[in-house]
Amino acid sequence: MIENISAYVEELARAAKAASIPLGRASNVERIAAVRAMAQALRDAAPSILAANVEDMDAARSAGTSAGLLDRLLLTPERIEGMAAGLEALAELPDPVGRVLEHRTISEGLDLTRVSVPLGLVAMVYEARPNVTSDAAGICIRTGNACILRGGSIAQRSCVAIAHAMADAVEACGFPREAVSIIETTDRAATGSLMSLRGVVDVLIPRGGAGLIQRCVREAQVPVIETGTGNCHIYVHASADFGKAERIVVNAKTQRVGVCNAAESLLVDAEVAEGFLVEMLPILKEHGVFVHGDELTCSTARGLGLAEGSDFVSATEEDWGREYLALEMSIKVVSGLDEAIAHINRYGTHHSEAIVAEDPDACERFLAEVDAAAVYANASTRFTDGGEFGLGAEIGISTQKLHARGPFAAEALTTYKYVVRGTGQVRP
Repeated sequence: MIENISAYVEELARAAKAASIPLGRASNVERIAAVRAMAQALRDAAPSILAANVEDMDAARSAGTSAGLLDRLLLTPERIEGMAAGLEALAELPDPVGRVLEHRTISEGLDLTRVSVPLGLVAMVYEARPNVTSDAAGICIRTGNACILRGGSIAQRSCVAIAHAMADAVEACGFPREAVSIIETTDRAATGSLMSLRGVVDVLIPRGGAGLIQRCVREAQVPVIETGTGNCHIYVHASADFGKAERIVVNAKTQRVGVCNAAESLLVDAEVAEGFLVEMLPILKEHGVFVHGDELTCSTARGLGLAEGSDFVSATEEDWGREYLALEMSIKVVSGLDEAIAHINRYGTHHSEAIVAEDPDACERFLAEVDAAAVYANASTRFTDGGEFGLGAEIGISTQKLHARGPFAAEALTTYKYVVRGTGQVRP
């Protein structure tokens, strides 16, 4: 039992901050070796990590946790191997530290170079996602940063087991084990204490539901990179190939329902709505998707013999902006491309949006005018992922516009400084 949460968190964070100093001056070779050791540590510790996860899963089921969150929480041997492989891919990426971003001669013959440098101490606050523990730790070490992690109470045992394995690996490579620190209490006050450590924590990254993210944005006294919830849309244009559209909708909605890049809303062009919905609604029912539909969607569902209340209901205004994280989807018929773009820009969360269309002009307008971190033409929103984008392990998907946007990893955990070399110049 920790008596003074604030003092505990501050002591942990200050130790992690101190550990960031040797990491910041480590060579690329040394940091690569540490990340590879972390990958092997995951494999070696898999039995204990899986045992901890079984305890978390049992407790979560007993608490009535939703299927979507259970999917995020679950670890399997395959998922642990995927985490390890992500770290190894991260190790192979070009060094994000020490990159020359700009080099020129300025007034009086001064030599100016702008170079990338680590941020320092990165704090992560996240919910039922134990894989974030290894991703965050790996990306931080690769970029010369230390990290302090605050996992959700539902995943506490899993996160602690993973963090201890990561810290062991880092220490074996000659770095302070405090470079990978985790808060080992589920007391909510610990999050508030972490967010208050201005001057110790260099950046805070929340990853989870809207409530967690908004709390961090409102209360943090340190800089925040805001990762976003995902009310992602698929818009079926009048020119869409129905078979292509159906495959994309099913994949985007049902492949993994508890992730932020899953589609939550389907927009259908009025010109093809009746024909498309007659095909799409039975497919959604077959996949267990419950529909929140507008008037035309509901009348089409009734005509198909679908059961109101069991298979579909009338959508409310709140449904257009809702992230279900479940086998549920809102469907709205729109008058055309203009209304589709306006609807997405109003109700979307600036995460991932897609159009299905054979008309190239419609695709290009959609890609240009929809305000989101990732926009797609004729592809599933499920591709918005650091691994899929070639970034290796991912630390989050940012829906803000400053510093990082979309899937971000190593490069986003660096800043830069100006290095100026002279020969005795003074400003005239």
